[in-house]
Amino acid sequence: MRVIGGEFRSRRLKAPAGDSVRPTPDRLREALFSILAARLEGCVFLDAYAGSGSVGIEAISRGARLAIFLEKSRPALRALSDNIDALDIGSRSEIHPGNAAAVITRFEADIVFLDPPYPREREYTLCLEALGEEPRPLVIVQHTSKFTHHLAESYGKLKRVRILSQGDNSLSFYEPR
Repeated sequence: MRVIGGEFRSRRLKAPAGDSVRPTPDRLREALFSILAARLEGCVFLDAYAGSGSVGIEAISRGARLAIFLEKSRPALRALSDNIDALDIGSRSEIHPGNAAAVITRFEADIVFLDPPYPREREYTLCLEALGEEPRPLVIVQHTSKFTHHLAESYGKLKRVRILSQGDNSLSFYEPR
């Protein structure tokens, strides 16, 4: 796994051993950050269920002022911390261990990226319902393409405005409406 573009382009990132983390594929990350390009400079990016941090680190590499990482898994937290240290971006990063759904609205962010473990479908609903009550400017949800019909078109004040699909992976974009 590597950083796709920006300041840390081509730098390798650690991932925890095993299959507890499912990194966002490079091609999907590239498409995501092409869409986000105009919104990244100086933003606060929240990477929930961060795993090794590849998405939040990509945001920093491309101009985000701060990335907030929410992660519960200890092996993933070790890899995330190692990646932040290796890139020397501790001053532009915050790591908050624990369950993302319980704390997601405590953080002000311009962009929220949610990528819960696919088998934990309830996490999507918990996070999106909480964010629907206290919306952020943009919420992006990564999920299997088969799961698209399980996500609601709206959660509180958030409405889905776009779906990007690549193979088995999809991104749903929600904005306040």
